Amino acid sequence: MRVSVVIPVRDDARHLEACLRSLARQTRLPDEVLVVDNGSTDDTVAVATAAGARVVTEPVVGIAAAASTGYDAATGDLIGRCDADSVLPRTWVAELAGTLEADGDVLAVTTNARFYDAPVGAQRLLSAAYVGAYHWLVGSALAHWPLFGSTMMMRRSAWAAVSDVVHRRDTGLHDDMDLALHLGDLAPTRGGRLVYRRDVVAGISARPFDRGADPGLRTRRALRVFAVHGRSGVPFTRWWRADPLRTRAVWRRLRPRA
Repeated sequence: MRVSVVIPVRDDARHLEACLRSLARQTRLPDEVLVVDNGSTDDTVAVATAAGARVVTEPVVGIAAAASTGYDAATGDLIGRCDADSVLPRTWVAELAGTLEADGDVLAVTTNARFYDAPVGAQRLLSAAYVGAYHWLVGSALAHWPLFGSTMMMRRSAWAAVSDVVHRRDTGLHDDMDLALHLGDLAPTRGGRLVYRRDVVAGISARPFDRGADPGLRTRRALRVFAVHGRSGVPFTRWWRADPLRTRAVWRRLRPRA
């Protein structure tokens, strides 16, 4: 299967250069790398071009818009996604693509991550508190694993099935959570699932902890993801529909017949 990797970026040339170097060192090279320029005024386009990436432009500012444009433009059977500040392990493409190729039921796969620029003694703790909590807390609300936009891959067919319903222009929500919610809704009818690879660890920047960062911003965006989907976004509804314990099937068997 052909693999495309999409990187939405705006004014982040310095980090992008390191990200592209990590992609160039992969044991399985991606068939194409798409850098989605989201209105950059720095050297982002020059860095991407020098690395041999294909540059796509999205004038509407916002990660959701930029990422969606990249997914639309991707030509691979599998579409990877990372951020400009991601530094990927050498087997990242091989591991994620291998997961999707080995199991046709997997619609998308996401991985673990660790802050590479956090204080040495705090890297594991911060990563567990941020990345680990994200997967478990958001997964508990979604009733399935979420996707982490800094390190994920999905089938092109899965994207095509939800591309018309994701919230491309809403800057008030997390695009990866929104995408995961829609893929999760798709899973029961397609017989598919989302997978979390804890054993694959990508490097990400600790910028969420920078001085001046809004600590409540990510929480507000997460809550909005569920709010914009109305009743289908309510965790209880999602768990009832997922029915992991097959309680509805048991109830139907036990229910007295007229």
